[in-house]
Amino acid sequence: MFNLEVLYEDNHLIVVVKEENLLSQKDKTEDEDILSLVKGYLKEKYQKEGNVYLGLVHRLDRRVGGVMVFAKTSKAASRLSKAIRERDFEKKYLAICVGKVESGILKHKLSKKDQMAVEAKDGKEAVLEYKVIKYLKEEERDYTLVDVDLITGRYNQIRAQFALIGHPLINDFKYGYQGKNYFDQLGLWCYELSFPHPITKEKISFKKIPEGGIWSFK
Repeated sequence: MFNLEVLYEDNHLIVVVKEENLLSQKDKTEDEDILSLVKGYLKEKYQKEGNVYLGLVHRLDRRVGGVMVFAKTSKAASRLSKAIRERDFEKKYLAICVGKVESGILKHKLSKKDQMAVEAKDGKEAVLEYKVIKYLKEEERDYTLVDVDLITGRYNQIRAQFALIGHPLINDFKYGYQGKNYFDQLGLWCYELSFPHPITKEKISFKKIPEGGIWSFK
């Protein structure tokens, strides 16, 4: 059973925290998803009958937790989607990768193949910038906590790009992590969203820093 934390709500949008290992929307597994949870919350809060409109304008991988925004009207959904297309929608992540890295920019061309992001000459450009926050050590193994500014939004982009430079994220067995499974948490969290409000156009930001588990490593 997952909990729902609401960071902000008005007539046009709602900003929530998606827990790790929770789907963004329903899939063939029929497991719980954040879209349905938020719809249920709105239906109960406002005593609505019938279906509740809620626009899914971006996603987080199932294993990734963090801040998500949903549109409560079709106009808000359209304008938020436009902001994403025009790269006026900023997503910042915390990531824990294996080994020690220096701050930098990663550029690759990625394609989706067999539910994986792979490097390909004809792939789409994937760009991110990251800054080292601190170096960590757990059970005599080195890790690096980094702040990631996602410049493009490709499938599994952060996970794939760090794996391609030989520093997969902690617990990311899909992309080559080899080691102990700590708390069944992927070392990736969307901690901040910034975007223009779909109606007022004012730039707004929402933040949630993860706690406990791998995020308490020192």
